[in-house]
Amino acid sequence: MQRVRIGLTGLAFVFVLVLLGAVFTRPTAEEPITANNLELNAAAAAQGGTGNEAEPTEPLAELGVAPGNADSNKAGAVAPADKR
Repeated sequence: MQRVRIGLTGLAFVFVLVLLGAVFTRPTAEEPITANNLELNAAAAAQGGTGNEAEPTEPLAELGVAPGNADSNKAGAVAPADKR
């Protein structure tokens, strides 16, 4: 019972440590969200979109996660190997 209590205490300590680390660190590459940025994004969306009009037809196939159409990947059928 003592080992379980020590294990759960250690797990709780690690959880709190990671939680505090996530609270006090923030990504520096992101712009802070301000009212001005929200207004600019809303105005850009109202004028004609977000600039992502050229969406890929099969994004998962382009990432290599899911098989795609052979024609769109510019790949032909694979010839069967000779079994000798």
